[in-house]
Amino acid sequence: MRRFVKRIIDGDTFVVARKIGNTDRVRLAGVNAPERGTAAGTNATNRLRGLIGGQTVTVIPRGMSYGRVVADVRQNRRSVNKRIR
Repeated sequence: MRRFVKRIIDGDTFVVARKIGNTDRVRLAGVNAPERGTAAGTNATNRLRGLIGGQTVTVIPRGMSYGRVVADVRQNRRSVNKRIR
């Protein structure tokens, strides 16, 4: 499903403009970015923002975790999950 990326939360989670099920939050499957509030976390957030911020992506849901959709995400047919690792 195609969704517009409305906001980047951190290096592995973002908000989409239209909900998937009952949530608008998406977490990249298989990615464990550094925590917010650290220098590495800021870098990871900025990297994800540069890749998909304000763009339309394809979200392929794999499950749910903490109220977020865990998904494989593609942008221009390229895996965002692999590019962010």
